[in-house]
Amino acid sequence: MAEAAFAKTFLSTLDSRPSKLSADHVEDPKSFPARPPYILPRMPNPMSKPKNILPGQERSINVLLKSLRNPPLDIKLTSQPLNTSILDIKAEVSEQSRIPVDKMKILHNKRPLTDSKILKDIVGDSENKLEFSVMVMGGAAAIMPEQNAASAPVVASGRDALTTDAFWTDLNGFLMQRLKDEGTARELGGLFRSSWESSRAAP
Repeated sequence: MAEAAFAKTFLSTLDSRPSKLSADHVEDPKSFPARPPYILPRMPNPMSKPKNILPGQERSINVLLKSLRNPPLDIKLTSQPLNTSILDIKAEVSEQSRIPVDKMKILHNKRPLTDSKILKDIVGDSENKLEFSVMVMGGAAAIMPEQNAASAPVVASGRDALTTDAFWTDLNGFLMQRLKDEGTARELGGLFRSSWESSRAAP
């Protein structure tokens, strides 16, 4: 019964109102509910003004590239312009290590970078250097330049190979590739080497 009474009251209220507004109807602004103004929040960092840089004064940074693969890479590219692309970096690494460009990936903070990205998109405003990791794909290995390869000593296979630093470097690279953890790979490689050397020293 209460629902029926409410419906009748509501319908009678509607009947007392005009069915539609007249063409000259004007609403009184004073009858509008008060609303607070919407203010945009402040930016956490103020926008910096554009700097007028003269030709020849462009900012440049140093790029460090490292890898634990055979042979371990530790390449430093100095004074690289901010518009240098990752593809240009790959070409420089390929020239020094002879790794094919299409078999190489450049990583920053363990994330691969596309060839079209430039250094300006990665480096911060106050940074003057970048450190990348090099990952070789498809089982390809870095090949040292011919003059270095020709002068490298020939290492015998078998137990004699265990006495060379090259073997343990290769082992560390393999462990790094499998474990994806540089610290654990270095610790495990050192444990293997110390265990081998102590077994040889035992009577």
